[in-house]
Amino acid sequence: MSLTEKHCTPCRGGVDPLARDQAESMLAEVTGWVLSEDATRISRRFVTSNFAKAQAIANIAGDVAEQEDHHPEIRFSWGYCEVEIYTHAIGGLHENDFIYAAKVNAATG
Repeated sequence: MSLTEKHCTPCRGGVDPLARDQAESMLAEVTGWVLSEDATRISRRFVTSNFAKAQAIANIAGDVAEQEDHHPEIRFSWGYCEVEIYTHAIGGLHENDFIYAAKVNAATG
């Protein structure tokens, strides 16, 4: 089953975050996203030609977050929108983060 067919599931803690090798393996499924140096977060910077397009991507990322009940950090300004995600309850990455990233990719084309 592809990541876009899955849904984020509540994570209340009590599980280990993904190890670097697991995160790197899953990263291959979410084009454009990068793993943080400490392997605890993934992020993507969308480059746009103006403020309105950056805001539109931020809105899409926010809509996906609400649908999946999994909330990233979203920053945008003229020419870019940055989305960063990790699972707060475990202080690192979970499959949910990659599901969210895949759905943002699908929604932004």
